[in-house]
Amino acid sequence: MKHVEAVNRLNGSMPKIGIRPTVDGRRGGIRESLEDVTMNMAHAVAEFLTANLRHSNGLPVECVVADTCIGGVAEAARTAEKFARAGVGVSITVTPSWCYPTETIDTDPTIPKAIWGFNGTERPGAVYLAAALSAHNQKGLPAFSIYGKDVQDIGDTAITPDVQQKLLQFAKAGLAVATMRGKSYLSMGSVSMGIAGCIADESFFQNYLGMRNEYIDMTEFVRRMELGIYDKEEYDRALVWTKENCKEGGDVNPPELTRTREQKDKDWETVVKMTLIARDLMIGNPHLDTIGYGEEALGRNAIAAGFQGQRAWTDFFPNGDFMEAMLSSSFDWNGIREPYVIATENDTLNGITMLFGHLLTDAAQIFADVRTYWSPDAVKRVTGKELEGRAKDGVIHLINSGPASLDGTGRQSIDGQPAMKPFWDITEDEVKQSLEATQWCPAVDFFRGGGFSTDFTTRGGMPVTMARINLIAGLGPVLQIAEGYTVELPDDVHDKLDQRSNPTWPTTWFVPNLTGVGAFKDVYSVMNNWGSNHGAVSYGHIGSDLITLASMLRIPVSMHNVSEEQLFQPSAWTAFGANDRTGADFRACDNFGPLYGKK
Repeated sequence: MKHVEAVNRLNGSMPKIGIRPTVDGRRGGIRESLEDVTMNMAHAVAEFLTANLRHSNGLPVECVVADTCIGGVAEAARTAEKFARAGVGVSITVTPSWCYPTETIDTDPTIPKAIWGFNGTERPGAVYLAAALSAHNQKGLPAFSIYGKDVQDIGDTAITPDVQQKLLQFAKAGLAVATMRGKSYLSMGSVSMGIAGCIADESFFQNYLGMRNEYIDMTEFVRRMELGIYDKEEYDRALVWTKENCKEGGDVNPPELTRTREQKDKDWETVVKMTLIARDLMIGNPHLDTIGYGEEALGRNAIAAGFQGQRAWTDFFPNGDFMEAMLSSSFDWNGIREPYVIATENDTLNGITMLFGHLLTDAAQIFADVRTYWSPDAVKRVTGKELEGRAKDGVIHLINSGPASLDGTGRQSIDGQPAMKPFWDITEDEVKQSLEATQWCPAVDFFRGGGFSTDFTTRGGMPVTMARINLIAGLGPVLQIAEGYTVELPDDVHDKLDQRSNPTWPTTWFVPNLTGVGAFKDVYSVMNNWGSNHGAVSYGHIGSDLITLASMLRIPVSMHNVSEEQLFQPSAWTAFGANDRTGADFRACDNFGPLYGKK
């Protein structure tokens, strides 16, 4: 299985990082003595970021450095014009010295911005950093502060580890903000089973994310299937690959509801076509133009999408589980490639949370119901066994009918430990293991139209972060975050617990990291405080990255178990309560308002 070449599947160029070297503009020896040092600092940052970052599609991250150092407003304006022409979406100002703040800062209100003020004593950049941040805050232009812990000598081009970490965290979150801007969320269908998260709140998408909303009725799938509006050669190849690689699991339906072999074979044909069609709806397909469907060939420029499915579709047609799971995975019949972001039940809010996770980690995501909290006592009552290890205080059963990516099996590895990796690091053997760990079970009885559900159990030991955006009347969007680990239960315990929900669906046993207080007092409290029936799961402990991203968008975080030392938010947030970081976050987000408009 080949790696698909890194490509931008969407319209619009990838955002670049703009590096702004600022300098004390006084001539006659002062500016001249700093010119080379400052520009060297800018190029060192550019080289570091380009060497350590990629976009989620695998393309390299590009940096654009100002043509000259910025000593005043004229050069600031020239740099702003250069950045606009180059497609800069993230701004980092660097300086080793004092500069004139209001004359040199970046004043574009929609571009995430940070300032690295060099910790030196000769011409202290830290003084400029403090004054420039004050100017940003007074003008209502929140900016991130990057300040090294240790004093360096002027001219030292080394970027210390603490500064490196902040540069990467800021840049990755800023690129996520810029990447979403102008893209679409595609609702395929409408609201599923009365789930409020399915309601596409256009003001949220426009004002907080800078995104469009696109909509199609699910009958578009029927039209394209019946009229053959898909690549038939690819379909034939995809069907062969599916039959060779997707093992059919057990059928738990009673005899009177069991579909015949002929019906199941027809279902496979339908769900493969649905997968091709959903992808074409999101990003387009030039092949469709060659068969006379030029409009359809364009797609909807969708960086994320959701499929309603239940019940309008699934009462008559095969369910969307195969489509959702395969698109969300990092591979298919065409090879190893960037996963798509597609939410089951068209839960737009969970889809966007998945998008956040994907843009920050470059890896596939797990979509799941936050289904059940199993206490140690309840597990012992049902199974006769004691929970042990990380699971000893109870577990949360994450399970849904099939949209979890196959990456979620945990059959990829980093340093010998289970992981979910960016597609460019995935091996053919890891793809094979993920497919072998997955069964496709005939859908259960309430999927009246048939289809297949993904069935796997996630390997234990993965550090993961579960997150969710919720919309609250009068408040707007809020983000919840829970870092923790996947765990594996003994087979006899897993089987008894799994059978009580649905044995044909993918299971991830999740244990959050506990703090002993508040929503993270115990595992039960995490479940009890979760704001919806769904959650998005990312590989790695990325809570601090999500908090940084949310602050850029002005989305407060209502619940998290990230240590205070890891929090990285705009400097203005301190002014809203340095001793109450959560409350300050809410007050700051309310004060500055959504990045692109009003609540």
